[in-house]
Amino acid sequence: MKIDTDNIQLPSRSRLILGGAIFVSGFLAPLLIPVVAGSNLSIEWKSILSGVLALGIPEVFMLIAITILGKPGFNYIKTHLWSFIRPPDKVSQLRYRTGLVLFFSPVLFGWFSPYLELWISDYAAYRIQLAIAGDIVFAVSLFILGGDFWLKIKALFMHENKD
Repeated sequence: MKIDTDNIQLPSRSRLILGGAIFVSGFLAPLLIPVVAGSNLSIEWKSILSGVLALGIPEVFMLIAITILGKPGFNYIKTHLWSFIRPPDKVSQLRYRTGLVLFFSPVLFGWFSPYLELWISDYAAYRIQLAIAGDIVFAVSLFILGGDFWLKIKALFMHENKD
């Protein structure tokens, strides 16, 4: 989606920077959950703060950013952020194969993980860390595979898609 910035009234540069900083910091707020979990607060406060950081702060900060930027400015920021993180549509064959290996590795690891506990004695101690690493590898693989792979995944869920 490309927004024609010639026909819309963008906010001033300072409002774009402030609104963009608030927008991005809102979505980075969940990264503070481990800090809250490691604090000396009671479990009730840790739960409340973690929930707010995960489910409240990003939405509230997005509303504040929209208020500061206005709809045209918010669309401008959103478009520029998407173009920054959007994977390319076409990728090389080597990159595609590497992405497929990364895509299926966590799936296979998750499939075999109940059996790994029988063979590896310390597996249970690192189960959460391995699961998080697998999730990260899986998410990275989607960006390595490129935009055409996203369309293939989307086509799996479309009944009438003949492509």
